[in-house]
Amino acid sequence: MIKILFVCHGNICRSTMAESVMTHLVRQRHLEHQFQISSAATSREEIGNSPHYGTVGKLRAVGIPVIPHRAIQMTKQDYNKYDYLIGMDDANIRNMTRIAGGDPEHKIYKLLEFAGSSKAIADPWYTGNFDVTYEDIMKGCEALLDSVKKAY
Repeated sequence: MIKILFVCHGNICRSTMAESVMTHLVRQRHLEHQFQISSAATSREEIGNSPHYGTVGKLRAVGIPVIPHRAIQMTKQDYNKYDYLIGMDDANIRNMTRIAGGDPEHKIYKLLEFAGSSKAIADPWYTGNFDVTYEDIMKGCEALLDSVKKAY
């Protein structure tokens, strides 16, 4: 079982979008029995809240089912539980590494690294542009899935 945790600041926009996109891609390839996919926040600001209406609207517009979710915070124990902990930007990576107490097993990545880019996934909470965020998340998730499949 390949376990992936997507992480952003609040766990209502980017990480929940990535969780839904990756789950959709895995289901399309009939690989759901090989994956466990979830998402979390580095902050406590949105704990308990459902995905942002912009995330929900964008996913519905492209025909991707929204995974039922309430925002949770990443924990130190998540580092041992998951094989891949995927952040959306440099601030997420710093906070994830702090929460985990380091990254000795090199499990923490920025999503677009898998697509050969050091670019961050823009936070649509601030930009208001869920289209660009979706395009980057789709690119990153497709590359992540290809990379993981090669590794296993």
